[in-house]
Amino acid sequence: MTTETHNNKAELGEALRAANIPSLLMTLFQLTGDDKWLRAPYKPTKNRGLGDHRTGGLPEQRQEEIRAAAGTAIAECLNGARARVPSPDTTLLHRMMEVCMGEEVPPDYIPMVASQMGFGADGTEAGPGSPDSVADAGLTVIIGAGVSGLLAALRLKQLGLPFVILERQSDVGGNWLGNRYPGCGVDTPSYLYSYSFFQRDWSTHFAKRDEVMTYLRDMANEHGLLQYIRFGVDVAAARYNETARRWQLELQPRDGDAYTLEACFVISAVGLFHTPKVPAFPGLEQFQGAIFHSATWPDDLDISKKRVAIVGTGASAMQIVPAIANKVAELHVYQRSPQWIAPSDEYFQPLESGHHWLVNNVPYYYNWYRFRLAWTWTDKIYPALQKDPDWPHPERSMNAINDGHREFFTKYMMDMLDGRDDLLRKALPDYPPFGKRILLDNGWFTTLRKPHVSLHAEAVSGFTKTGITSASGEHVEVDVIVLCTGFEAQNFAQTVDFRGRGNVALRDAWDGDNARAYLGIATPGFPNLFFMYGPNTNPIGGSYISIAECQVNYIGNLLDRVREQGADAVEIRKDVHDAYNRDVDSIHEGMVWAHRGMQTYYRNSRGRVVTNIPWRFVEYWNMTRTADLSEYVVEPADSNRAALAPQRHHG
Repeated sequence: MTTETHNNKAELGEALRAANIPSLLMTLFQLTGDDKWLRAPYKPTKNRGLGDHRTGGLPEQRQEEIRAAAGTAIAECLNGARARVPSPDTTLLHRMMEVCMGEEVPPDYIPMVASQMGFGADGTEAGPGSPDSVADAGLTVIIGAGVSGLLAALRLKQLGLPFVILERQSDVGGNWLGNRYPGCGVDTPSYLYSYSFFQRDWSTHFAKRDEVMTYLRDMANEHGLLQYIRFGVDVAAARYNETARRWQLELQPRDGDAYTLEACFVISAVGLFHTPKVPAFPGLEQFQGAIFHSATWPDDLDISKKRVAIVGTGASAMQIVPAIANKVAELHVYQRSPQWIAPSDEYFQPLESGHHWLVNNVPYYYNWYRFRLAWTWTDKIYPALQKDPDWPHPERSMNAINDGHREFFTKYMMDMLDGRDDLLRKALPDYPPFGKRILLDNGWFTTLRKPHVSLHAEAVSGFTKTGITSASGEHVEVDVIVLCTGFEAQNFAQTVDFRGRGNVALRDAWDGDNARAYLGIATPGFPNLFFMYGPNTNPIGGSYISIAECQVNYIGNLLDRVREQGADAVEIRKDVHDAYNRDVDSIHEGMVWAHRGMQTYYRNSRGRVVTNIPWRFVEYWNMTRTADLSEYVVEPADSNRAALAPQRHHG
């Protein structure tokens, strides 16, 4: 036995011990074609929580049988053996999906999963543009170099369309660049909060902010995107010239004089959480200690032995409180309304090198692992969000499934706060689960039990020179106040003064916080302007990156088809836009976040749901596979304008 063979065998053995058994099982079947791996006694059980269900619920003996057989099959594969089932047909793939998850998966998921796993091309992806087309195509400006902007840039580069990215900050990363508070990280599994085409050996199941920033920088570097970015440039305004069919962007560099840039198309990728929300608390300016929003945490702040107040109990507060609790003298947490919190045994767990080895070396394993995460964190929960008109307890839950989640989360909370009825009374929500984004227990309950930590279950009424006053009139003296009060999430794309046809302002067209867009992407009256993370595209669960990949696929496909038509302006038809949004509103009325039992940023000042997507992910994926030009008003280029590109045929 050579040293190399011995090392490979050792690596494989370590990898198998780290494997997610259901993902490994599907890999084993594809490599061997042996049907017994899809039948009892090897079929995994249903995942009851949000974890990766690593064992599949199988006894150790069955797991060892799977590992042993997989070890042999993987070794043969790495030595050149061909997989017996490289591309399962639709019937077999559906069976595999259900075996992998231990539950029913609707058959309409088959085309999406087949495409994502590479089991047959669907012909919707446009190829790179020809060199001749690049010189004549109009410039596209992407506003923002965060998750969405980088993805849009890559798609345009693949299509051969000229573009530039304008970024007001000094680096890529968007919201991740600004947010650097203690404990900042993802609350979606790392392997799901990532681009499907760009893998990373994530260090933990839930990556922290610095690792996410490294990932985004690596993606931009590897795909050669940095050369297209103008950093430190703020887009103050963008006006559509109807005669020229071009956007005029007013730019203000951080260092330098203002100037104007002309573009044919504009993609707004400014994000949903771009502007911190700071309520007009009385006495805000009086406080003499350090006071700031969580998104602007000072780099030089020393909280050691300080008395700290956290205003809010949302996602950022959930991460900050456990991260700083052992450093401060006192910690006061002000809760306007409680949150539903799910257990998460894997929150701080590292991802083993053996897992990375499987992802990087074994065919099919990564795809099945990611499929399991995607199903668990997204559409699996969709039935729990629907209103059952005959359900006898609408005040506490939406339907029987939702009520089951309520019982599960309640029991977990009672176990974690056993003996602290005072905390349980404050922390237990009285609205249905999923009415707000489910948060993960990262030590939250353990922290609340600490003697120097106080949970104040009431709103803040104002500030004084020395501290904070709650609604009941209680005053607490503190040294530092952190405002975890969220973002102006209902005011989409408001950092730029967009002006469309007739010089109409976008904020007026959207009536302030009442934004609407077709697919969350296009709005009538604003030709050649497209939004990413626009109205009603906030994911139900899981990762927005999956939604963003759908959006750039659609926008890229639309621009490519416009180019083929020799056109230079495209605008969504008002009737198509309005019909789509009627469906959005109608569906939302029967979903959990329309429940009046809680306050949430999902709804605007009028009570309309403006942030969240109403569709299952598979439905949105289908809607965005190809752009239908019949839904748009397409304006051909005038004869005195340069033609965009020679026509190309789609496969």
